[in-house]
Amino acid sequence: MSVMLVDDHELIRQGLRRAFERDAGFTVVGEAATVAEAAKLAEATQPTVAVIDIRLPDGSGLELAQKLRETRGDIGLVILTMYAGDDHLFGALDAGASAFVPKSSPSDDVVAAARHAAATPSAFVADGLAEAMQRRLHPTGPQLTRREREVLDLLADGLGVSSIARKLYISESTTKTHVSKLYDKLNASNRAQAIMAAVRAGLLSNGEEAQPG
Repeated sequence: MSVMLVDDHELIRQGLRRAFERDAGFTVVGEAATVAEAAKLAEATQPTVAVIDIRLPDGSGLELAQKLRETRGDIGLVILTMYAGDDHLFGALDAGASAFVPKSSPSDDVVAAARHAAATPSAFVADGLAEAMQRRLHPTGPQLTRREREVLDLLADGLGVSSIARKLYISESTTKTHVSKLYDKLNASNRAQAIMAAVRAGLLSNGEEAQPG
């Protein structure tokens, strides 16, 4: 089984490569750091499985996964994310992913997810899927807009208002409005309180960067 690794962090890619190289069932056919690189690599190598970070410098890993799925129904798609909130989980499901794995998981879990993805690419698996479905069917926590979720992710990354505005191509005043509404919905008065409230509500995981391998 051939696997393509897509992540903009070289250390993550190296750790995943080592994990897959320890498994005799996989061969790593290439690495990419951007959506554009990954699209070209996928076309050239036709991998059995693509392991894709959800956030890439030039676009969304979910959009890349959706395009790969539209092109090939048999490709296994494993989505990686630092923040494993319900929104990202269902985004991966909607994009046609085969598996959804937080970066805080052991690298062996990524390999296991890739093995599942290769065998049954159309069957979606994710830890906590049943609980997330219950939260979607019976929402009790704060309901955020898509833009507010994007702002939340960037706040959790440590970005300030100016950086968030540049990242999302919106004005600083608009960004401040989103942050203010986000704080109100999470009953928070600062970034730390907002992030903790989001974790408790299932909007973010505890967010530790993985050290695969």
